[in-house]
Amino acid sequence: MYTEKELLPISALQHLIFCERQCALIHVEQLWAENLFTVQGKQLHEKAHSGKSETRGELKITRGLWLKSHRLGLLGQADVVEFHAKGSLVKPVEYKRGKPKKDDSDRVQLCAQAICLEEMLKISIESGALFYGTRQRRTDVLFDSDLRGRTAAKAERLHQMIARRETPTAQRDKKCDKCSLLNLCMPDSMRLVKGSNSWVQRQFAAVLPDGPVSDGFSIYE
Repeated sequence: MYTEKELLPISALQHLIFCERQCALIHVEQLWAENLFTVQGKQLHEKAHSGKSETRGELKITRGLWLKSHRLGLLGQADVVEFHAKGSLVKPVEYKRGKPKKDDSDRVQLCAQAICLEEMLKISIESGALFYGTRQRRTDVLFDSDLRGRTAAKAERLHQMIARRETPTAQRDKKCDKCSLLNLCMPDSMRLVKGSNSWVQRQFAAVLPDGPVSDGFSIYE
């Protein structure tokens, strides 16, 4: 169980799954930069949170509800939580720009919200929904044991990384082009480091009679 001071943002789980280095730059190094994607996402969340709570028949819709879980050590704000009078069902709904992702970062974030609600309300929640701006429709998410286990594991990894103040080394990937922290992360610089190191290795291999130096050698160590 985590204390109030140890609670971390639920949104950090999405950063962690997208890229651990991005997560560390934001939550350990306290760095941030905007791009088109982050601005659009922020506007979508602000719109969802600014709406008033309402009741439609037996359905109560609450917006911008604050959530927390001492078991996972997480704190955050849900875009929408639906309370169904019939059957006492509760369903978190998260709004996202774009379309469903290849990874399960959105599903893990939504599952974390459900676990928070379960802990706060002493209930069990079977499913939630993700609403994507491009598709303009919901995608249902079942909170099965696999997703719950992955969510708990990612929350634990998040706390571990931040407690250790661990910032992973940059790795260039196709997804880097969409990251707002690209210029702060500088993944392309790692190509120069590796390239220079390989060149030095080749020079030593050419002049040393015993062959190339060990793989563990680096001019940057």
